[in-house]
Amino acid sequence: MITAESRIAPARAPRPRIHSERLLVIDPLSQRFGDYHITELPGLLGPGDVLVLNDAATLPASLRVDEGLELRLVAAEPTGDFWAIALGAGDWSLPTEERGSPPLLRAGQRLQFNAELAARVLHVDPSEALLRLRFEIEGAAFFAALYRHAEPIQYSYASRGLKLWDVQNGYAGRPWAFELPSAGRPLTFEILFGVEERGARLTYVTHAASISSTGSATLDARLPLAERYEISADAADALTWSRKQGGRVIAAGTSVVRALESAATPRGSVAAGEGETELRLSEAHEPRVVDGLLTGLHEPGSSHFELLTAFARRSLLVRAMDHAARTGYLQHEFGDSCLVLAGALLSPLRA
Repeated sequence: MITAESRIAPARAPRPRIHSERLLVIDPLSQRFGDYHITELPGLLGPGDVLVLNDAATLPASLRVDEGLELRLVAAEPTGDFWAIALGAGDWSLPTEERGSPPLLRAGQRLQFNAELAARVLHVDPSEALLRLRFEIEGAAFFAALYRHAEPIQYSYASRGLKLWDVQNGYAGRPWAFELPSAGRPLTFEILFGVEERGARLTYVTHAASISSTGSATLDARLPLAERYEISADAADALTWSRKQGGRVIAAGTSVVRALESAATPRGSVAAGEGETELRLSEAHEPRVVDGLLTGLHEPGSSHFELLTAFARRSLLVRAMDHAARTGYLQHEFGDSCLVLAGALLSPLRA
């Protein structure tokens, strides 16, 4: 069991040599785990497999009103309105739960962020920290102003403030995500080309990955908030192809899992289209589409650890994370990776 003396340390900044990052492979079939490097991922996949990536780019989602109020955008509505959480005094170096209480806001109140960007509060959740906003400009003008004046959401464990390029995946496209879909961060084009050379297929969904922590225990208990997704015709075709080939569907990140599982029919087929999901993964969820998950390292007791229990027994995951803590793996957005995939360690076995 992981103890206070044996926690998985955080990676405190993006690492300059991404190919040096480690990959902990957990095989629910053999009930074993093994130590690899992220560059070895292609060798663990094969003909008929499909690796599904979230191609959402990360928005600069943090806006300052003044020293006592920061808003973090967390979801977008089809109308163009946004949901945001309000944080009080303090900066990114403080954990969100240690930030001061935000000032009391009310529906109808106008918030001025800078000369270009202002919004009107449409609704205040009973928690008083969750707001629905409508910005006074829209379309290209809004996004241009947002990119000029907002910052990416910051993490208190980081050794420095993060720039927007720190939180983008190399293959990112539409600006939908409010936090980095971090499972795909170490997947360089070299690794992705290697996956295809093995006879596996790559495809993409777009999922508006939201925040993982609000600073409020009450609000955190309501996560995940509704998040929109879009499944392309190519992705739907790739999933059908994989099933016909007898292959496996591997999701790069829980955002991909939530999109695919939410779109699945009872028989496990997925059609192209858009939707919203509030799916919460746990050991009670039996995946209908996704066979394996590439993700970060998550300690027992964390909300993200509970997501992993949809793919492997809790006892195996606890043993694997204890091994990760003892052998120097790093966690959080810039940390090492974990692949949970049945059959991955049957041959060769290394652990």
